[in-house]
Amino acid sequence: MILDKRILVVEDEEHIRKFIKINLEREGFVVEEAGTGEEGLNIVKSKSIDVVVLDIMLPGIDGFEVCKILRQEFSKIGIIMLTAKSQDIDKIMGLEYGTDDYMVKPFNPIELVLRVKSLLRRMDSSKEENQNMIVDIPFRIDKYSRKFYKENKEIELTPTEYSIIKLFIENPGKAFNRDEILNLVWGYDFVGDSKIVDVNVRRLRSKIEDDPSDPYYIETVWGVGYRWRDK
Repeated sequence: MILDKRILVVEDEEHIRKFIKINLEREGFVVEEAGTGEEGLNIVKSKSIDVVVLDIMLPGIDGFEVCKILRQEFSKIGIIMLTAKSQDIDKIMGLEYGTDDYMVKPFNPIELVLRVKSLLRRMDSSKEENQNMIVDIPFRIDKYSRKFYKENKEIELTPTEYSIIKLFIENPGKAFNRDEILNLVWGYDFVGDSKIVDVNVRRLRSKIEDDPSDPYYIETVWGVGYRWRDK
């Protein structure tokens, strides 16, 4: 699985970029490098990239803008943001950006490798599923193509959003707490803020609900977490 996976590291500090590259290459990944957002976007346009490790603070266009462009033009690419401790996770994982995961600097390179592998597993497991459809009117999931539809109109989802909505629709009425969602979707013992679940759910609601401020399909279970409405 790993040998044919290409990771792009977009980081303007060369010593950090090289450090990340060395650790990823040790695990068998093919690694591309970029020191600016513009350079990173050019690489994505010219080569097949699976995951982008993206620093927020970049010269020229910043990581937020790069992420926004990637989601608009290459929606299936996995994105892991690198951020400073002072930056707000709500902004990092904001509705308009669509990050799959994030890491706070300074970080353990082994953990970054695990995050990359976990994201790739989510992406690959989706591709390996059979052609059966999951239907929960007005929604439909095509597991083979990893596409999600509402009333036959495709809704673009990030790899993480797809994994969450699939988990919900396959388990209608089941209340999941945040730790369960982290373990089932992220696939590792998450070290960080469980708010990453809340922000992804908010982002999903903004895409699928008729009124995201008064959600019908993804219900909040107070004191627990979330569940998909069992109709």
